[in-house]
Amino acid sequence: MASIEMIEAARDRLVGRVRRTPLLSSPFLDGLAGRRVLVKPECLQHTGSFKFRGAWSAISHIAPDVRSRGVIAFSSGNHAQGVALAAKLHGIPSVIVMPADAPRIKVENTRAYGAEVVLYDRATEDRDAIGGRISQERGLTLVRPFDDPLVIAGQGTVGLEIVEQAAEEGVDAADVIVPTGGGGFASGIALALEAKAPGLRVRTCEPEGFDDVARSLAAGRIERNSSQTGSICDAIVTPQPGNLTFPILSRLCGPGRVVTDREALRAVALAFQRLKIVVEPGGAVALAAALSRGEALGDTVIAVVSGGNVDSDVFAEALRQNP
Repeated sequence: MASIEMIEAARDRLVGRVRRTPLLSSPFLDGLAGRRVLVKPECLQHTGSFKFRGAWSAISHIAPDVRSRGVIAFSSGNHAQGVALAAKLHGIPSVIVMPADAPRIKVENTRAYGAEVVLYDRATEDRDAIGGRISQERGLTLVRPFDDPLVIAGQGTVGLEIVEQAAEEGVDAADVIVPTGGGGFASGIALALEAKAPGLRVRTCEPEGFDDVARSLAAGRIERNSSQTGSICDAIVTPQPGNLTFPILSRLCGPGRVVTDREALRAVALAFQRLKIVVEPGGAVALAAALSRGEALGDTVIAVVSGGNVDSDVFAEALRQNP
């Protein structure tokens, strides 16, 4: 299981490899939300998302003789890019299994980082089966997108940064809203906050209709989404919470938040207009919740932006809808 010790060890392995992203603020956003809103923009991270942290944490921990054979991952795009770049920097091959309907920019970027991309139909094909077959045939190590202690530990380094930055801002109590798919990001941050700043509490956030984590937290057991397509927030659409992540989330997180695609697009536009950052819809859901779903939130909210790999037409639509 992931632990604070593993997160601190991952931080040490990431020194010189990862960017320490800032905390941003805007009086305009504070006014809209009716509370103080601080934004942690992991869209400024290498590959445009937090996923590089977990990928480097996992790959750097593999024994060198095994690592040299290469790695494989499955992802709609952000984990794909994180693994591809981490593999490239280690000088090893990578194969990424991606859905055919993944945003074009994510597929192109993954190939640009040197990965071999294998596309599949997420409605009719099983990515686990495809990845398992290729892994066995080529002797590749699977780097899971979220249900892996080393990946969780790498994502948890964001939590360590939040602890330090919140203290610098004089914040010792806040809701920390985290965009959530399988739960690796949220559970890693939650473990870091539990150990270092218990006054900060993680809240998960998902798109409406794909709220398996929120429903699982409410039910006390893992719930599954009935569909894998249909939301503009592709980066955080997963079948269900992870077997490793859900116990952490259920122990440490409050009730999950859910936002609409339209609210996510509004947050994309506002992040650009007021913070001057480019955010993808799935990465914007925490900010959307801070601005549009403020019930039962405290006086200060830290909204984590998980990624910024957005196709230009989607970004243009967000600005068109919210001039």
